[in-house]
Amino acid sequence: MFSKAESKKLRQQFWTSFGIVFRRKWILYDTGIKELQLKFTFNRKFAQVSINVIDEDPLIRAYYFEKLLSLKNILISEYLPEAVFEEEYELPEGKIVSRVYVQLDGVNIHNRQHWPEVMKFLSDNMLKMEGFFEEYRDFISA
Repeated sequence: MFSKAESKKLRQQFWTSFGIVFRRKWILYDTGIKELQLKFTFNRKFAQVSINVIDEDPLIRAYYFEKLLSLKNILISEYLPEAVFEEEYELPEGKIVSRVYVQLDGVNIHNRQHWPEVMKFLSDNMLKMEGFFEEYRDFISA
């Protein structure tokens, strides 16, 4: 078991190492669509790469999620075959977002032995998610 301080230090070390190993400017929050963000997640249970619809208004969230759903066959066949679509995904802090994601289970940010596998998973899948987003950005934002 790790203290909060130890856990925070390990998380910081992971993300710093990830940034050094995979030197790249990721899109993440800079999508050009204020309601959408691309996100990395790595915790004690899983690693995820996702595109999130973050607007608090359920109608706006539904609008963008429908756009993503209309591209589901393309995303799955050409980019991320394992993609999961969730219209109502609850974040740890209780906020509801719509999320399309790929997930690697059975990994733990506190276990350094998992880090190389997770770094590769995050990088490979974010490259694909960004490629999809860049290709269909105009459609999604229209």
